[in-house]
Amino acid sequence: MATRPKTKAETLAWLRTIAGELSTATLKRLEDTLPWYGDMPPSRRSAVGLVAQAGISSFISWFDDPKSTPWIAADVFGAAPRELLRSVSLQQTLQLIRVTVEVVEERVKDGSEPLREAILLYSREIAFAAADVYARAAEARGLWDARLEALVVDSILSGEYDDELPSRIAALGWHGHGEVSVLVGTAPKQLDVDHVRRAARHMHADVLIGVQGNRLVLVIGRADPLTRENDDAIGTAAALTFMEIAEQLEPHFGPGHLVLGHEVPNLVDASKSAKAALAGFAVARSWRHAPRPVHADDLLPERALAGDPLARATLVHRIYRPLQAHSTELLTTLWSYLDNGRSLEATARELFVHPNTVRYRLKRVSDVIGWDATGAREALILQAALIIGSMSDHEQAPRRRPPS
Repeated sequence: MATRPKTKAETLAWLRTIAGELSTATLKRLEDTLPWYGDMPPSRRSAVGLVAQAGISSFISWFDDPKSTPWIAADVFGAAPRELLRSVSLQQTLQLIRVTVEVVEERVKDGSEPLREAILLYSREIAFAAADVYARAAEARGLWDARLEALVVDSILSGEYDDELPSRIAALGWHGHGEVSVLVGTAPKQLDVDHVRRAARHMHADVLIGVQGNRLVLVIGRADPLTRENDDAIGTAAALTFMEIAEQLEPHFGPGHLVLGHEVPNLVDASKSAKAALAGFAVARSWRHAPRPVHADDLLPERALAGDPLARATLVHRIYRPLQAHSTELLTTLWSYLDNGRSLEATARELFVHPNTVRYRLKRVSDVIGWDATGAREALILQAALIIGSMSDHEQAPRRRPPS
């Protein structure tokens, strides 16, 4: 005699009686088929089990009235603790759903056709719900990372550090190590942050990105290559200077000047490079033929005239003081050469020496400080250093007391 098909009420009553059995079978199947589930600590295995049980209970409620609670599947993950969402990937969650659905299908395979169709439809809904949960979590993490990155860049630009800065940098997944440099330019109308990061990773560098008004700020740090199999490629990447990296990143900026701050030892000292880059960006228009990008140190005269104390100190300590300590003869020759319009003959006449002597001394100047006085732009930098250095000497000279 043929078995009479169960009514929906009878099917619901039957499902409620076997709910505990389905949960137990699901947990056993998870342990047998998913290695990552067995490797979890007991607390997280318990949380995964709660999710599976909630899925089965949710299916029964959904089967009772799918129209009134169309998104009840999303509630399955409501009981999951936040650390579970961080430790279980979307792929593992989908494996969990598949195992649970398989167990239910095997148990109700002799059930009615509407019940089997409901299982298929619900499994689709629960899969979409899982994807939605993870998408929302990723979006929230992305927004949080963006705010945290903006906070870190603001701290670097202002130089106001606190004890939490290293932990914030670590939370951003900063892969930079060693030297750091700051690049400042105009922000484009449409900034593709992911494209900038990919370009930096291609050069084995890492970046922190900040947008302040119409300015785009990149904190660039060197990153370890992912593999060491190709020594030639690593050597090429390691040989890239920060200026070469800046030239590769130049297309990601808007029109206008692009200024690279000097290299500093680590990220904590990046505020020094940032201040130099910002000061250079503010006066870059004063150099009519400034290259793009340009070193902030190539704008030292303009920065000093604008009142930048860092530029004044750099001119004195990197040019004036080394020459003064090395030889007053070199300092006098450089000053005479610049005052005479960079004329070897006029300088030789003033100093009563041969022009070749002047040429030799200028070469020694270049060896000591690294700047060549025979170039027009570098001559301007050196003359600014001499003027500011002599002013600092006058300020530091002890003043005589007036006679009583």
